[in-house]
Amino acid sequence: MLAIVCPGQGSQTPGLLAPWLEDASARDLLTGFSEASGTDLLRHGTESDEATIRDTAVAQPLIAAASLLSAHALGLTAQQLASLGDRVLVSGHSVGEIPAAALAGALTDEQALELIAVRAQAMAEAAHAAPTGMSAVLGGKADEVITAIEAAGLKAANVNAPGQVVAAGSQQALEQLAENPPARTRVIALKVAGAFHTDYMAPAAKSLAEAAEAVQPTDPQVTLLSNRDGTAVDAGAEVLRRIIAQVTSPVRWDQCMESMSAMGVTGVLELMPGGTLVGLAKRGLKGVASYALTSPEDLEGAAEFITEHTS
Repeated sequence: MLAIVCPGQGSQTPGLLAPWLEDASARDLLTGFSEASGTDLLRHGTESDEATIRDTAVAQPLIAAASLLSAHALGLTAQQLASLGDRVLVSGHSVGEIPAAALAGALTDEQALELIAVRAQAMAEAAHAAPTGMSAVLGGKADEVITAIEAAGLKAANVNAPGQVVAAGSQQALEQLAENPPARTRVIALKVAGAFHTDYMAPAAKSLAEAAEAVQPTDPQVTLLSNRDGTAVDAGAEVLRRIIAQVTSPVRWDQCMESMSAMGVTGVLELMPGGTLVGLAKRGLKGVASYALTSPEDLEGAAEFITEHTS
C-alpha cells in the first residue's frame, strides 16, 4: 500500500519551481494556480529569495502549488487515485492537508488554493498581532516533553515523530523553555512568523471558516488521513471542518504515521517540495520504503515507486 503525502510550511526553498517550468503544460498549470491563490507563484517559485518565500502569505500557496504541480506531473488525479482503491491513501502535514484533500477528490485544485490564500494571509496577520513563535524540542519521551511544554505555558503544536515535538506560544515562554529544557532534550527556535496551531491563530480560523462557507466539498474518493488524530475522514463536510479547526489545533503527524503502519503502508511518496516527511517516516515508520520528489528528474523513479507499492 502506498501513502502519498504533502509537506507543510518550512519545506520551501528558493527556485524550487524553476526546473518544472521548462515544461509548457506545467507553466500553464501554475499560471492557473497563481490566479486561484492570488499569488504570483511563477515569480516566487523561481526568483524570490529565502526571506520572501518564508513569509507565511507566500509560503503556503507556494508549497501547496508545488505539491499539486508534481502530482499532475505524475498523473495523480483524484480519479486515477480512486482507481487504485485500498492500495493508496493520502495525507498532508499542516497546510499540506489541503492539497491532500484535493488529491482525495474532496476539493478541486482551485478550491484548495483559494482556501489556502485566505488561510495564509489570515495566519500571517494573526502572527503579527503578538510576539510569538515555535521551537522544536528534540529528544526525550513524548509524554514527558508535552507535559513540560504545557507546564511552561506553551502548546505542543506539532507532534511529528519520536523525539520531535514542536512547542508554540509567546516568545518569552519559548525563551524560558530553551533555558530550562525537558530532560534529555535540546530546544531549537524555528524560523516561523508565529505560534501556528494554537489559539493565537483564532482570528485566522474565523476568516477561513467564513471563506469555507462558499465551498461545496465532496466526499473523498480515497482514504484521507486527518492531522487531528490520524483517522480516515470519509465525508466532505467533515474534511472541510477539520481543515478549519486545524488552524488552532495541534498537528498529530505521529498519529498519521501510526495509522499508515496499521493499514499496512509499504511505501511513502512525498510530493514537492519533498524531504521533510520522508525524514520523519524514516524515524516513525521503520522498515517502510520512502521516496521524496524534489525535481522533474525524480519523476521516473517516483512512477516506478508508485507501481511497486500499488501492484
